[in-house]
Amino acid sequence: MNVNIVDAANAISHKLYTQRRDFHRYPEQGWMEFRTASHVAERLSQLGFTVQLGREVVSDSARMGVPDTQTMEEALACARTQGAIERWLPALEGGFTGVVGTLDTQRPGLTQAFRFDLDALPIVESEDAHHRPYKDAFHSLNNGSMHACGHDGHATIGLGMAKLLSQFASQLCGKIKLIFQPAEEGVRGAQSMVEAGVVEDVDRLIATHLGLGHPSGHVICAADGFLATTKLDVHFSGRAAHAGGQPEFGQNALLAAAQATLGLHAIGPHSQGASRINVGQLAAGSGRNIVADSALLKLETRGATAGINSYMESRAYDVLKGAAAMQGVGISIERVGAASACTASPDLVENIASCLTDYPGITQLVRHDITPAGSEDATSLMARVMARGGQATYMIFGADLAAGHHHACFDFDETVLPLAVGALTRIALND
Repeated sequence: MNVNIVDAANAISHKLYTQRRDFHRYPEQGWMEFRTASHVAERLSQLGFTVQLGREVVSDSARMGVPDTQTMEEALACARTQGAIERWLPALEGGFTGVVGTLDTQRPGLTQAFRFDLDALPIVESEDAHHRPYKDAFHSLNNGSMHACGHDGHATIGLGMAKLLSQFASQLCGKIKLIFQPAEEGVRGAQSMVEAGVVEDVDRLIATHLGLGHPSGHVICAADGFLATTKLDVHFSGRAAHAGGQPEFGQNALLAAAQATLGLHAIGPHSQGASRINVGQLAAGSGRNIVADSALLKLETRGATAGINSYMESRAYDVLKGAAAMQGVGISIERVGAASACTASPDLVENIASCLTDYPGITQLVRHDITPAGSEDATSLMARVMARGGQATYMIFGADLAAGHHHACFDFDETVLPLAVGALTRIALND
């Protein structure tokens, strides 16, 4: 059986490469994955999966960092011109771009879920002659958006897995759920799927990522280094005045934001684990001779545990409100993203390691990697499954990279695609 899985995965290699390059050519940012989600839904339906999408799998009240209506309408119109599957678009409108495909074998067994993300990044892709997507003509056609983190590969792996699961359906038990999640970047999407009840019946959840510093052939059964995080947008509102003639009548929002930035980066580290804070964007004012009446500050906190991140977030609020009070300006703070920290289930990790020990193409199999690797909102899905008594883990399939994640020259070794498809299918069949 396992040899057949390997052969079946390798047999669709070319289709996987073609699919990945199609997704790469048409990148869509979070909550705007209209074309991508419609193609996912169409393929799942063709393969006999029960398809749920839109508000069925995304809770409106739990969405974070949603673009404005005009931006989403423009993205939807663009998706239509680029070949979105029309029959799925009504359910996706408004940015409800999650898709779940379920294969119910009608035989007793676990409900297993595999999560794949869909969204791209706000990056202008390189047009360097040595950049393979540009050289081979599958670079981004949506200027300002790029698959620079491998999510085009993740979605492709999900669809490749759907193909193999349908092929080996007679050997499966229980239910298989393939979760295609929007808005991972900025950790904005997973909690909305949790709140929609997507994982309420799940016994085992596996999320995956390509690369993340690991070379081709290396497979990590559990990436336990993800940090809990919170993303905040902070608006300071002051009062404009002539900077030379009547500065005392102004309330300087720019100064408040600047003082907040310095204060935030002065928050002391936590003694019980890694803690992070970063102001990544600050925009303020309208002219050199005008006391700035508005400022926007974007920051994030992180922590090795939810408690440490909560400490960092709480201290950030103190600093932000203090800076606003110093300048006598108003302040509003919006939470636009969040994810928890989550350690994998030991028994599931051992099960996966045993299952993949002799899988062809895996040159190094690592059970646990605790190196801090940023944050990932799949941890919200994992935490919910584990809170209900289930098991969960986050796997990494190593891939040689042309440049680092979130870089304009990002690209990955596509031979990881059939390897990941086959390995994940073997895990599903090992119930």
